[in-house]
Amino acid sequence: MNDWNSAQYVRFRRERTQPAVDLAARIGPDAPASVLDVGCGPGNSTAILQERFPHARILGVDSSPNMLERARKEHPELEFRQLDVSSEAWDPDGTFDLVFSNACIHWIPDHHRLLPKIMSVLNPGGTLAVQVPITDEEPMHQILHEVCAREAWRGVFPSPARFYTLRVEEYDAILSGIAQDYDIWTTVYVHRLRSHDDIIAWYESTGLKPYLSVLDAQGQQALLAEVRTELEKRYPIQPNGNLLFYFPRLFFTARK
Repeated sequence: MNDWNSAQYVRFRRERTQPAVDLAARIGPDAPASVLDVGCGPGNSTAILQERFPHARILGVDSSPNMLERARKEHPELEFRQLDVSSEAWDPDGTFDLVFSNACIHWIPDHHRLLPKIMSVLNPGGTLAVQVPITDEEPMHQILHEVCAREAWRGVFPSPARFYTLRVEEYDAILSGIAQDYDIWTTVYVHRLRSHDDIIAWYESTGLKPYLSVLDAQGQQALLAEVRTELEKRYPIQPNGNLLFYFPRLFFTARK
């Protein structure tokens, strides 16, 4: 997959950052001395962590040079490093009191191996705090699967892009084996958008990216036109002009 587009990602900065704010607020009263932000993106979550824990040493890591370039530009006072948590060579150089990950690990398979791996860099008594989207059943994702399965696109996209978010019961099973204590919860965010193009813009840097990255400009426009037609059927504009875009997310915190 090509590098992430940080400019497109931050177009909905407030909406994307709110889950990080909510997750940080659920971390216990003991202030961590060291924090690792896994999948920090353009640094919005890292800045939230600095605000929440102003005396901690905070390191943001991400696999995307584009995201890290923006993070360093917008938050020069913070520390960032290119590091891919999915790599076998992943080594954040030390251990931490808090490992935080906002909207990252759903791109990575095998959470049964991934979560113990991340937990291994926690100090005893440290906290793992994670948020992942749970949107597979939402209309936008159904539209993507349906459109890309059409005859015109079947050969272009032989296998659909997928997220690796597990069911609550599966996270419960994993965390019960690696954590002293843990909490799991879900939240549905209702975003007020202005048009169906806003939904496309939201996904161009995330869920649409695996599809758009293999098409030329003409193919991208053709695919987006088909997606937009389906969006208009399933996301009605409200009488007040708002388009209500539901976005469920799963959270958990776990103490080592």
